[in-house]
Amino acid sequence: VKLTESGGGSVQTGGSLRLSCGVSGLTLNHYVVGWFRQAPGKEREGVGCISGYGSTRYPSSLKRQFTIAQDNTKTTLRINSAKPEDTATFYCAARTEYSSPSYCALETSDYMYWGPGAQVTVSS
Repeated sequence: VKLTESGGGSVQTGGSLRLSCGVSGLTLNHYVVGWFRQAPGKEREGVGCISGYGSTRYPSSLKRQFTIAQDNTKTTLRINSAKPEDTATFYCAARTEYSSPSYCALETSDYMYWGPGAQVTVSS
């Protein structure tokens, strides 16, 4: 299983940025993808996830800040209105689907496979 992120870079506060995650080695529509960010000196936290069924889930505090979508074998994360706290390394992670195909998790411990990360820098 291999995950690869792309699309990181610099964005101004209030701007938008889209990251992509390519997944190979898992059966299409039968795996879950989570997106996480890790700022310097902080723990990795979930910003959203999407099930193989296409259901999405976001932390209540971040619900409008990120949008996750599935495009064939790529999963995208859109930062809708970048904030300084979005300066972080963003990771996508994957696992096989749960017994409930519409479920996805926001916890790092639920994921088996991880991409190398993509740096996002938000400037004022």
